[in-house]
Formats: sequence, C-alpha cells, structure tokens
Amino acid sequence: MDFFATTTKGLEDVLADELVACGASSIEPANGGVRFSGSLRDGYRACLWLRTANRVLQPIASFACPSQEALYEGVYALHWEELLSPRMTLAVDANLRDSTITHSRFAALKTKDAIVDRIRDRSGQRPNVDPKDPDLRINLHLARNQCTISLDLAGTGLHRRGYRRDPTIAPLKETLAAGLVALTGWDRASHFVDPMCGSGSLPLEAALLASNTAPGLLSPSFGFQRWTSFDPPLWQELLDEAEQAKRELPANLIFGSDRDKRAVDLARRNAESSGIGAKIRWFYSDFAKLEPPAGQGTLICNPPYGERIGAEQELEAFYRKIGDTFKQRWTGWTAWVFTGNLALAKRIGLKPARRIVLYNGPIECRLLKFDLY
Repeated sequence: MDFFATTTKGLEDVLADELVACGASSIEPANGGVRFSGSLRDGYRACLWLRTANRVLQPIASFACPSQEALYEGVYALHWEELLSPRMTLAVDANLRDSTITHSRFAALKTKDAIVDRIRDRSGQRPNVDPKDPDLRINLHLARNQCTISLDLAGTGLHRRGYRRDPTIAPLKETLAAGLVALTGWDRASHFVDPMCGSGSLPLEAALLASNTAPGLLSPSFGFQRWTSFDPPLWQELLDEAEQAKRELPANLIFGSDRDKRAVDLARRNAESSGIGAKIRWFYSDFAKLEPPAGQGTLICNPPYGERIGAEQELEAFYRKIGDTFKQRWTGWTAWVFTGNLALAKRIGLKPARRIVLYNGPIECRLLKFDLY
C-alpha cells in the first residue's frame, strides 16, 4: 500500500527519519509530508508511533479533474460500496491549489454527493455525513487539475494526543512540539528544560520520547477501527508491542517552568492526564530567576512573538532579558529559541549557531540554536 503522512512544513526530514525507524519503505519526503509504502501493519503503526505526523493518508485513486463534472464522475467511479456501508458515516476534507475548481467547500460537497449517490444506487440506502466524528474520513487533494482521493487512517488530527485538557492562550501544537524536541538532538539522558512551558507541550513531548511511549497510546481510537477492513488482532498486537516498549521515565530529567501560575497548573494537569506527570518537575518562576538543575543540558523555549500575546515594546525588552539570562545563568547549556518574529530574535543579542526554518500554522518561524560556552 502507498501512504502519505502530512506534517508541519519544515519537519519533513524529521518525519522521514521516524518512518525509517518504523520500518516503512520507499520513503520520499515531499512538501508538507512524506510518501511511504508498506502493509496494513505499517499504516496502523504509523498512526500509533509517529510523533510529527498530522495525518496518515492512504491514496486510493488519482484522475484528471478539469471540471466539476469530471470530479463527480471520477469519484463516483470508485468502488465505495467496498469501503462504506449505508450504516456508516462519512466526511470529506478538500484541499485545492491552482485548479479550475477554486472553492474547497464546493469540492467537498461534490465529492460527498458522488459517494452517497454511488452507495444509494448500489444498496438503495444512503450513508449520513458526520463532519466531527465520521466512520470514514476522505481527503480530496486537487492540484493543477489532478485529483487524488485518499482515506484518512486516523480520522482526526494525530496532534490530538489526548493529554491537553486545558490549553493556554496560544498552545503549541503537539506534533510541532515533538518536531522541535527532535531537532534539538536531545540525547534523552541529559537534563531538558523549558522555562516558558505554557500548557506543557514541549516537556510532555520530551517525556513521551524519553520514555519511548507511542503517542497513539494516549488516545488509541482511530478511524480505521471502524472500517470494514479493520483487523482487530493485528491492532491489538501492535498495542501490546507498544505497551511493552515503554520505559520508566527517570525523575529529575525533564523540567517545565513558567512565570504564569495558571499556565503551570494547567501544564501539571495535562501531564497528569498523560500518565507520566509524576516524573516531570514543574516550577512557577520567572525565567531570569530560574536556577539550572545541572551544569549542562538542553534548554528550549517558545517565547511569545507578537501574533497573539504581548505588546511589541514589552517583547523587545523580554527578548533582551532572554539573552542576558542565557549569558548570566545558563553557560554550559545548549539553548534553543523558537520564534516567529525575527526582529525580536535579534534582541537576544547572541549569534545563533544554527537557524532552522519552520512554520507554526501560516507563520514563518525560526528555531535558533545558541551554544552557551
């Protein structure tokens, strides 16, 4: 089978490395995702184990689509009765680019009509639509009048780990947080600190990585479990393997801190719901006063950059304070700053050893590395 795992732009190589570790084959990074091949087992395993994938899609057809009529006919021609019974629900997501059809909602509606009409013509009954929690989620990708129809294995975004009970004002997406942790090259043995932890995404993803916990174990309910082709024994085997692969998370390894007491309380609750909260150390502290837990380690932070939180003038002073604190308190550490404001990043006053381009939604960002000698 062929698959396509989507990810945040800039994390394609990280996701490709994950797929290598999962045993997938024919791995090919592309813009916004990675193509790979494998068996049904590999598709299930991808949903269970991938940390930076947003969705895992299984393409089932591709055809020329110069018009709305061609879209309807191309979708109707597929054997939907083998995938969908009248008692099941469906939903269609559409992504369009450089094509004659320009409205994604119209394309999704036309696709849904073709599927429903096909099932009704074959069985005399029609399935219902459930946009929130469908039995079968279908992805339509239309680029330059070429249409690709895929099945969404998870049925929902894989970033929804299940541990975030209370997001803060501007939470970092879990899959992006996992990618940031991976890009730091953290060895999982030295100390890991996020001094601006917010709702705790970075420490939590670090904890999942260090304990070798498959992220899918936190919320192991996926769309493919309701498909007609679902293999329960195979899925249970993979769940058992993932449970056995988990390791005990060492105490005093991962630290999260924030000057906002409410954020720390929320992060602690999120950690408790993940099942590994007891091993993460949480502090309520201003970064400038936070004591390093050791003489070296990995520090990463995602300070506000003016899109949703904070006034520009205050943030300039804040970024200068970050640089001063690095120099005064964190020598011997490797520090990483993730920001979507390059002008503010310059206020840190230190020369980055590395700059990595990433996107936080539509915002072009940088992950900056500082070696604090």
